[in-house]
Amino acid sequence: MKDVVVFAASDSAEKFTKEICDYLGLDLGKVHRQKFQNDNNFLQILETVREKDVFVVQTTEPPVNERIMEMLIMVDAIKRAAAKRITLVLPYYLYSRTDKKDQPRVPVTAKLLAQMIEAAGVSRVLTCDLHNPAIQAYFNINCDVLTGVSHLVKYFDQKNIPNKVVVATDAGSSKRAYKYAEHFDCPIALIDKRRDGNDDKAIATSVIGHIKGRNALIFDDEVDTAGSIIETVRIVKEAGAKDVYVGCTHGVLSGPAISRLKDSDLKELVMTNTVPLPKKKQIDKIVVVSLSELFGEAIKRINEATSIGELFE
Repeated sequence: MKDVVVFAASDSAEKFTKEICDYLGLDLGKVHRQKFQNDNNFLQILETVREKDVFVVQTTEPPVNERIMEMLIMVDAIKRAAAKRITLVLPYYLYSRTDKKDQPRVPVTAKLLAQMIEAAGVSRVLTCDLHNPAIQAYFNINCDVLTGVSHLVKYFDQKNIPNKVVVATDAGSSKRAYKYAEHFDCPIALIDKRRDGNDDKAIATSVIGHIKGRNALIFDDEVDTAGSIIETVRIVKEAGAKDVYVGCTHGVLSGPAISRLKDSDLKELVMTNTVPLPKKKQIDKIVVVSLSELFGEAIKRINEATSIGELFE
């Protein structure tokens, strides 16, 4: 690699960014941050980035709007310091679920964020498993999308769970579930599920397919309040499933998620580290699989102008 500098956009992103730097054999970029008494953010880049290939990593940890301002301010500082190229690394794309105008007089915040990122001076975006693949087209700059699927599949392969069935959480996820079922060489089942309004309350009504006595695997791109997943776990268990495992890329785990997981019949939630998991949320049912090396390799390939797609072939 040539002339690469990697920065963490916030203190909360330093652990993930440091793991990337360790993989690449680089030191974490030096920066000074402070908060003024009027609540304004300030930072200063403490090393030369002129004509450098700069990568800014930002993870999602509340408060989300603070994370957005931190990364935009850092990008502006780096741009004004005459960096050759700025790549924004967003393991989890913020506001990804506000991706379409599905009600009257509502925003499309995912696209607004894309416009803000471009306006700040970002040259390229690197993210992972978008909630809606169409978000990639919201950008007029290159947006590379990685996937944590292979890491989740590898974990379950090594676990060697017998008598499996892959359960699709709804009709929309059946195509993805079918690919998992092909890999594991096992049958597929489908949950007939409806969502009630904006309160994240999912109502599952029945199971299509044979799951009695089998170990169920459920995959999703993210688990937020866990309402949808826990409802799926409940109906799958009522239909006679033995153990239920959930795999997801983004473990947002907001609001009542942890208490819901604790009180559920879920055997294990396997997620990646795209969203930091604070100690207060670490419970025995949660297993975290790291994607730091995957992002490190993608950064290496961007800098060397080689294929990122080959990572998944």
